[in-house]
Amino acid sequence: MNDDPIRSVLIAGGGTAGWMAAAVLARAFGASLSIRLVESEEIGTVGVGEATIPQIRHINNFLGLDENAFLRETRGTFKLGIQFNNWARLGDSYIHAFGDIGLPLGLSPFHHYWLRAQAEGKRAPLWDYSLNAEAAKNNRFSRLERVGDSPLAGIKYAFHFDASLYARYLRRYAEARGVERLEGRIADAARRGENGFIEAVVLENGKRLEADFFIDCTGFRGLLIEGALEAGYEDWTRWLPCDRAVAVACRHGGAMRPYTQATAQRAGWQWRIPLQHRVGNGHVYCSAHIGDDEAAAVLLSNLEGEPLDEPRFLRFTTGMRRKMWVKNCVALGLASGFMEPLESTSIHLIQSGLGRLVSMFPDRRFNPALIAEYNRQSRFEFERIRDFLILHYHANQRTDSAFWRECAAMSVPDALAAKIELFRGAGRIYREHEELFTEVGWLQVMLGQHVRPERYHPAADGLAPQKLDGFLGDIRILIERAVEAMPRHEDFIARHCAAPAPA
Repeated sequence: MNDDPIRSVLIAGGGTAGWMAAAVLARAFGASLSIRLVESEEIGTVGVGEATIPQIRHINNFLGLDENAFLRETRGTFKLGIQFNNWARLGDSYIHAFGDIGLPLGLSPFHHYWLRAQAEGKRAPLWDYSLNAEAAKNNRFSRLERVGDSPLAGIKYAFHFDASLYARYLRRYAEARGVERLEGRIADAARRGENGFIEAVVLENGKRLEADFFIDCTGFRGLLIEGALEAGYEDWTRWLPCDRAVAVACRHGGAMRPYTQATAQRAGWQWRIPLQHRVGNGHVYCSAHIGDDEAAAVLLSNLEGEPLDEPRFLRFTTGMRRKMWVKNCVALGLASGFMEPLESTSIHLIQSGLGRLVSMFPDRRFNPALIAEYNRQSRFEFERIRDFLILHYHANQRTDSAFWRECAAMSVPDALAAKIELFRGAGRIYREHEELFTEVGWLQVMLGQHVRPERYHPAADGLAPQKLDGFLGDIRILIERAVEAMPRHEDFIARHCAAPAPA
């Protein structure tokens, strides 16, 4: 039935998005697909996304990458979650840890039993029942599948790595499987008169590169999806007001933490990402409330070690393309939209876009229903991630700056408002369809931002007091023992995946 298959794909742009697309398509389609990638060494990449979420392990496994070799090549470290400092109130700190918290009992999620214990005067934080949170607090790590012979799941982890080295690693993988790289800057796109499809990209030297299918990885510019096909862009700065970032790397000045840090500042927030050879830092901020010079000064005054280069500035508009697939072109990475790196979703959105693309890969007829479904699923994912990020800003009680007061006072999307109301009134959280963040993720950020439920599930009252104490106490003991048995994060890396010293 596939009598009109796609034979050739041209990827416009390199970086993480371009080379991840090349690697995945080469692995998925083999020699049946001719894949070329055009990029220019004169054009730099943004490279701010060095922290990931656990789903990246799926794509690495699909590609057949050896995890230890991958970490050595990218100078990577392990990530157990994200620590948020000063977000709800000055002096606050909580972690959005990966993995489970506690154990469900019957049909009721664990947190209802914890809420009952809190109402009865018990003061153990929710995160005492998270293996990832306890391991992060103690700078421990291990590839632990399960806690002994108990029903508690083990460590769920992601990575910190140098995004430019990751792109280089994927390039070698893709080229070894037949992907052809072409050097050049794209000047224009030639379109067919009868249907407006892209026929070829034209380089500055006049060379035409034709293909059946085009993937736009040209970053914020969106040379194909926007420049040629005018997909349109949806601006979300009314909810996510930060529009600039300044980034700089520094030397290590402390422990190699197995978690990302996001520390709220007066008009934005600062990230800290530990790699094996350096620490990545950046200050995401709102230009309406702070100037570039002051933003850079805030960043430099909060480094844990000596800066290794000059600060780099980036401007952006949070939002998404109105359509990420138009005619015979799909946008990936920054060409498809931008979510600030607060929850480390940038690389994941490339990965999920590729997953959808492979699942819905077209033939040369480019079925409109297939394209519409791709765009529907992409919009749903972007909007749900957007809402999760808004929660961090909106649910704050800071009064020390106009920026935070405005964030607390803003109107939020209806879906987010409903989710907050449901949790505050009844302690319930429901994951809708395949949205990225799970109930446990929403739970941690809600509680960390002081959104407190008024009630817990009535089933939690069915447990006798001594059994409730035993249930909670046993989980804490199992977690404490498991963490004590783990090596230090730095020691684990030294033993399994230490990168050679940089030149």
